Amino acid sequence: MNILDLVVGKPIKTSDERAEQIGPAQGIPIFGLDALSSAAYGPEAALSLLIPLGFLGVRYIVPISAAIITLLVIVYFSYRQTVAAYPSGGGSYTVARFNLGARAGLLAAAALLADYILTAAVGISAGVGALVSAVPSLLPHTVSLCVGILIVITILNLRGLREAGTAFAVPTYLFVGTLLITIVAGVLRVLFSGGHPTPAAPLPTPPPMMEAVSYWLLLKVFASGCTALTGVEAVSNGVKAFREPTVKNAQRTLTVIIFLLAMLLAGISYLIKTYGIAATDPGQPGYQSVLSMLTAAVFGKGSFYYLTMGSILVVLSLSANTAFADFPRLCRAIAQNNYLPHAFGYRGRRLVYTYGIVVLAVFCGGVLILFGGITDRLIPLYAVGAFLAFTLSQSGMVMHWRKNRGPNWLKNALVNGLGALVTGITTGVVLVAKFVEGAWITLLFIPLTIVFFTLVRRHYHSVKLLTTCKVPVDAAGLSQHPIAVIAIDRWSNITRQGIEFAARLSPDVIVLHVEPNEHSELLQDDWEHYVAQPFRAAGKEPPKIHVLPSPYRFIIIPIVQFILDLSKKHPDRSIIVVIPEIVEDKWYEFFLHNQRGRLLEWVLLARGNERIFTVSAPWYVGARS
Repeated sequence: MNILDLVVGKPIKTSDERAEQIGPAQGIPIFGLDALSSAAYGPEAALSLLIPLGFLGVRYIVPISAAIITLLVIVYFSYRQTVAAYPSGGGSYTVARFNLGARAGLLAAAALLADYILTAAVGISAGVGALVSAVPSLLPHTVSLCVGILIVITILNLRGLREAGTAFAVPTYLFVGTLLITIVAGVLRVLFSGGHPTPAAPLPTPPPMMEAVSYWLLLKVFASGCTALTGVEAVSNGVKAFREPTVKNAQRTLTVIIFLLAMLLAGISYLIKTYGIAATDPGQPGYQSVLSMLTAAVFGKGSFYYLTMGSILVVLSLSANTAFADFPRLCRAIAQNNYLPHAFGYRGRRLVYTYGIVVLAVFCGGVLILFGGITDRLIPLYAVGAFLAFTLSQSGMVMHWRKNRGPNWLKNALVNGLGALVTGITTGVVLVAKFVEGAWITLLFIPLTIVFFTLVRRHYHSVKLLTTCKVPVDAAGLSQHPIAVIAIDRWSNITRQGIEFAARLSPDVIVLHVEPNEHSELLQDDWEHYVAQPFRAAGKEPPKIHVLPSPYRFIIIPIVQFILDLSKKHPDRSIIVVIPEIVEDKWYEFFLHNQRGRLLEWVLLARGNERIFTVSAPWYVGARS
């Protein structure tokens, strides 16, 4: 077993794709991690902005959470319809492109790409934040921990969708289970104490009130709390990942995810208010996450506390998996329309879109390093892309029902229209409330991404026009032999095989040798004995050898210049450059040999023309050892 098989697993046949499809049990951890885990940082993002209000700010968490849950329910019904209407994958890009036009589709695509990058970064940073809450001494190592977790998630996703779902199932269900137990136990303690429970562990004292309540502040709090809705779209993007019945399994998965998220948000916000838990300043000494304080208040800092915090850490970190599941699929859909490099549409050895996974990992790593892995610094960038995509998707669905009128089309259109209205208003609120704090970065990223899409599309279009051919093959001109050119260093088995191959391609062979070279004098004797005499004995003209002077010891430059001059001298003939290469037996032996052959090929591709061809003449070490 080689290293690649060990790290990412053995290749999977295309015919085994059905075995990689999933059901609701695996769909929840794969497509629901982001949404479910947002119960850990959504309320905290809202509470962090209420710190200036002191203890008074805690009172506002319940009504704000109620508004967020109402919005969640509206979005849920909208996306249930989207899943049914687009069983091939009805993400915002697809829906907007088909119903609102190409420009709206690109806007949705750019917004979603930004959202997925930030989803992965926020999930990992929030997970590390939970760890730092439990072990404060790890605070200086925040970025290193974030990058380490990112590498693990990337490798797990490169191993395949089904395997990732199996790996994430236990921590996901443990996370949901421990939080539900905490909520139920907390509510029972509230009931038994007459509405005034005593915390099992002391809570930090809320800071004094430093700011008055204002509608603007509450709007900002609502905007931050709306991060809990990100990830809701994931199931609609990945419908094709589910086994038959595809639509029913996708809808069941979406229903369970939304139901659990609503339960968690409602329970957490109620207990926060009842226990009087105020947020602490992230990134500062003494920081504790809201869930850390809530769990300690209900159960104390015993074994269950550490089990809960461990599950929160793992799930928050792994919540980036939702982005890793959807980002590559979105990139593939965009690439199929020529707006991204076609490489994003190629599936790797484990039937996953490898390029998309790797690109997401690179962007996510850059964001984590740039913002120090602190969740509070990333939150302002968050949610703009998600809600913009929500709005475009729901608007597109309204047009879909209008164009494809069927049973209950008006009711369906009203549901999606309501979804578009509320998510559109929320987009405006989030954008205005978070603009100065960092949302402008996302707003800048989206148009730049659209420009990139346009340039890629323009390139593919121009290449298609240039390569479209309606001219038949010039059969009469095929009698003209090409000129074969081969560069050699010394006489060897590699040289012999290359010259024999070149002679089979053309009777007109030119051999190039660059000097000064320690092998130059010996090569003259070897040439007469090993090349010229055998050719004459066979009644053939020996290849011409040209010695190219290079006083500054350049090798590639004089060879390339000779070939370009030869091409100008013979404008009616093709030139085949034969490149003898040694193929090492072990992968690490590659670094023990100069790779001039590869470099020569790259330079000729860059500076050559349509009449200059390169062909490799490989000599395998392993076949002779």
